[in-house]
Amino acid sequence: MLLLLLAPTLAVVLPLGRAALPLVVNTWPFKDASAAAWSALLSGGSALDAVEKGCARCEAEQCDGSVGYGGSPDESGETTLDAMIINGNTMEVGAVADLRRIKNAIGVARAVMEHTGHTLLVGESASVFAENMGFMAEDLTTNTSVNILSKWLKGNCQPNYRKNVFPDPSQSCGPYKPRAAARPNQGAGRADARSHDTIGMVALDQHGGLAAGTSTNGLTHKVPGYVEHGTFGAGAYADSSAGGAAATGNGDVMMRFLPSFLAVEQMRAGADPSAACETALSRIKRHYPGFFGAIICANMTGHYGAACNKVPGFSQFHFMVSDSQSGSPLLQYVDCI
Repeated sequence: MLLLLLAPTLAVVLPLGRAALPLVVNTWPFKDASAAAWSALLSGGSALDAVEKGCARCEAEQCDGSVGYGGSPDESGETTLDAMIINGNTMEVGAVADLRRIKNAIGVARAVMEHTGHTLLVGESASVFAENMGFMAEDLTTNTSVNILSKWLKGNCQPNYRKNVFPDPSQSCGPYKPRAAARPNQGAGRADARSHDTIGMVALDQHGGLAAGTSTNGLTHKVPGYVEHGTFGAGAYADSSAGGAAATGNGDVMMRFLPSFLAVEQMRAGADPSAACETALSRIKRHYPGFFGAIICANMTGHYGAACNKVPGFSQFHFMVSDSQSGSPLLQYVDCI
């Protein structure tokens, strides 16, 4: 069930979201990102332009501290960025992961797509590529990220993502060494929902162009080298013969199931976007019932939907929609399943 927020105290229940093309759908209440993408379309830009501009706005505004510079420092205190962008008409993809020193991660991802024959560049080499492409090198550290690291170190590095190591990661900082005998359930999945606010976006332009993309700075206190949603088919997927989807949540879990790809394939088989989103999440839920995650979907006729997995503290998922009927971004939400 999809609900449209028209005013703080009024909600209209819709059986299925439908918008007049062009269309922009993005995760979370990131209104400025939706407005930037919509403005790109109104200016004659393509769906690909819209996704880049929308995600770039979130990077610049540091949406919820989980996108862009100065947020989610890793164990060493460094902020690194992941982004991907997909042309659903040509199936070209560009992505970067563990990107350092460059604020405009989604722009670098598009440069990978347009100026190389590759799909994904990572780490220091991705940063060097970006600099060679004319992107400005800047320090991604802020007072906020420094304070986050300081507080974490003072708290014995809690929480963290280590397991089957010594010293005991639930009580001590590293450096860590592997244990001889594994402890199966130690240390997995300790992050709270607020640390997973990736922006994911799907855009359809009036000429039938389709694009999708994501941008994030990943998990707070992640192990250096961690990649969040840089996996094609997990964080986002688009195919103009069916539709597009983008996911947000625990990337460690979600990338194992390629939920965005699965949702698009469900729409290809005839499922409406809401049902496609639910199916993609249900597949994950069978194995990880307590995972944090949500997904948005849109098909080529302008229908859209969303779904989320219900966990303590997360019973509704809010997302933005811009279309020619509204003329401005509208906040919508779904109840989690």
